[in-house]
Amino acid sequence: MEFQLLGPFAARHEGRQVLVGSRRQERCLLAVLLLHAGRAVPTDRLIDLLWDDEPPASARATVHTYVGRLRAALRPHGVSVETRHDGYAVEQRPHGIDTHEFVGLVEQAADSGDPAERVRLYDQALELWRGPLLADVADDRLRSRIGGTLGELRLSAVERRAEAQLAMGLHDRVVADLTPLLEEHPTRERLVGAGMTALYRTGRQADALQLYDRTRDLLADELGIDPGRELRMLHERILSADPRMDRPPVPVYAVRVGDQWLPWSTSGHPALEFCNTYAGWGGERLPGSEWLRGYTTLAVWAGHLDLIEDRQVTRLREQALRQSAEAAAVLAEARRLRTDLYACLTDPQDGRAFKAVAAAVEDAARLSVFTRGEDGLGRWQPSPSAGLRLPVCAVARSAGELLADPRRFTVRCCPSRDCGWLFLDESGRRRWCSLATCGAKRSAGGR
Repeated sequence: MEFQLLGPFAARHEGRQVLVGSRRQERCLLAVLLLHAGRAVPTDRLIDLLWDDEPPASARATVHTYVGRLRAALRPHGVSVETRHDGYAVEQRPHGIDTHEFVGLVEQAADSGDPAERVRLYDQALELWRGPLLADVADDRLRSRIGGTLGELRLSAVERRAEAQLAMGLHDRVVADLTPLLEEHPTRERLVGAGMTALYRTGRQADALQLYDRTRDLLADELGIDPGRELRMLHERILSADPRMDRPPVPVYAVRVGDQWLPWSTSGHPALEFCNTYAGWGGERLPGSEWLRGYTTLAVWAGHLDLIEDRQVTRLREQALRQSAEAAAVLAEARRLRTDLYACLTDPQDGRAFKAVAAAVEDAARLSVFTRGEDGLGRWQPSPSAGLRLPVCAVARSAGELLADPRRFTVRCCPSRDCGWLFLDESGRRRWCSLATCGAKRSAGGR
């Protein structure tokens, strides 16, 4: 069966409406169970939601009656409402419920490194909304109690879609999409920032500044706070007609590999490249300074540096789309490894960081195989059995090799205030990394 909760409630089996004559509270009870599909909802919780803290004496019996009717109506279509302890649960596959489909699409969009693909997935997710959650069976209070997380995720998806559209130069579309939402959510700063940027890029500087002034006043009057740092900086850039406002924020010090932006290769070793970001570890983060934006970027980077094979990159990208939650967990693991490895390389006395990296290296060794390459030489490589963790295992092996190599003592950290990139200095004479900007300001100031 298919259930639609994002708008008026609807239940369909093979295209035909089901539960048409059921009572509003019955449909509301089923909707609550569907929002928690596969998990039990206690009877007391159902009573609290259906009668809003003022249940009749017969509430428990009424819930039991509703469940009996729902079972009779749904059982012929393969959907069961099970009794679990002192509660009920719907056994329904998530892909038949539009709320679960929405969450899955948003997760896929967040993991995509291609702005066009992100926009496509966000469009697909947002099109599932046909109105407020359970528009015909829930009032605003109940909606906020059972669907607050979904509402927040919907707004977040709109904001992220707008940012992807701005990266593609679709400024007019952003203005059209956000104008009504800015009226509904005038103090939501990320939404306001996207709207201000879009207005400025369509030649409406005065409107962008007016939007900021309205937001600032509302934040002061309603919440007693000032706009956040990012919104204030955006306002200053619009006031000064900063040239960076005229184009999408292309990542700093980046190269395009396929559909992904990757950081320049400057250090001389894959483990160091893994640590380096577009804008380094020091100073204010510039647009795009976080290069590990999603799992796809991690896989493409590992292939680009020959840590894994191209065919493996393709397979991993496809697998990540099917297992988005696992891919997100691997990405989080990669970011932790990067932080620990950077600490380990910049502070040899950091025992905690070394132990964390060592554990990752040992784990990668257990998931390695010895193979012969096309050149006839044998080499250790991460085993395909590592699954989505293949890129993490590959970079962990590389980190282990560097930490066991005397060249580890030639690792230098660029002292530029806005950098901090790591590089190998086997000559013993280099001070700055290979970015042309590093050291330039300090040298100029000394003249």
